[in-house]
Amino acid sequence: MRTSRPSTVLVLALAGVTLLGAAGCGSSDDDAGDAGGGPVAVAATDTTCKLDRTDLDAGTNTFEIKNTGSKVTEFYVYAEGDRIMGEVENIGPGLSRKLIVELPAGSYEGACKPGMKGDGIRTALKVTGAAESLSTDDQLAAAAQSYQRYVKSQTGALITKTTEFVNAVKANDIEKAKTLFPIARTYWERIEPVAESFGDLDPKIDARENDVEPGTEWTGYHRIEKDLWITKDVSKDGALADQLLKDVQEVVDKANTVQLSPLQLANGAKELMDEVATGKITGEEDRYSHTDLWDFQANVEGSKAAIAALRPTLDDRNPELAKKLDAQFEAVQKLLDAQATDDGFKLYTELTQAEIRQFAAAVDALSEPLSQVAAVVAQK
Repeated sequence: MRTSRPSTVLVLALAGVTLLGAAGCGSSDDDAGDAGGGPVAVAATDTTCKLDRTDLDAGTNTFEIKNTGSKVTEFYVYAEGDRIMGEVENIGPGLSRKLIVELPAGSYEGACKPGMKGDGIRTALKVTGAAESLSTDDQLAAAAQSYQRYVKSQTGALITKTTEFVNAVKANDIEKAKTLFPIARTYWERIEPVAESFGDLDPKIDARENDVEPGTEWTGYHRIEKDLWITKDVSKDGALADQLLKDVQEVVDKANTVQLSPLQLANGAKELMDEVATGKITGEEDRYSHTDLWDFQANVEGSKAAIAALRPTLDDRNPELAKKLDAQFEAVQKLLDAQATDDGFKLYTELTQAEIRQFAAAVDALSEPLSQVAAVVAQK
């Protein structure tokens, strides 16, 4: 869930952790095929979001975001209906990040989100002209098709397991619902960047209590999670459960028909590890059940699936980067395997501070090469 996490820096500081990759290391994208005009500079503060250019050429565009404010911010490029074309999260004060997106002709909005919440400070973008899509490359087209098949496999399991979870909640079977909670969420977390791209469905399904905008009802997995573990009463959650299933079904229907671009795969692989850095390592995501490591594992698996789809291109264009990704994914997986149990994983509350620091360092090391993948994909 990409939302406000104001305590992330504090939590990691207490653990002695510095997340350079998640917070915004640069990427080696000098060879990326930018549309005319070069990168778009985005100056983000706590109250403003200034783009140095708003008329763009169709094709691959790079946004260079610098946060000079005091709050952690995010930057999004939205299409009509708030469909997310690309995003970069967790840009700390004084840090810079790059976002590479492929934009056909049309109207868009660039948005900074100081404090990582709300609708953002938006600027209209106009994209004109025509450009050859990255998907005209046979290898990249095959990558997008391969990942689309992966998404469909996950959405099928997502609706099945969420239905089982909802039925357990409505039957007031608390223990069964608790068992199914992290299992159902596994399939959500694997494809979260795709699910997040559909406007307001993500917050309806995956918002935590502090993420909910004033005047908006809190719904979704975490609303029911609180009742399962804290109030220990789901007798009145039937309507919430039905709404969750309806919203998940809508995501599934959209995810199975959306056409994904190669750059969305590359950006999504990085976004999933940003999710780990800002929510799972801190224990904020599943704060009532403490099943964060299930989500962590699913995010890693989803990121690996996107990279696997792009692997032929990476092997051809930057084989050293591909090898580095292999090594860093293996290092993260080794740490997760050490926390595995017969029925899943240890609870987050059972981790030591040393283990949390190890996870953070491994995710940081993986985030750095992941941040370079989009530039490799965009090369012409």
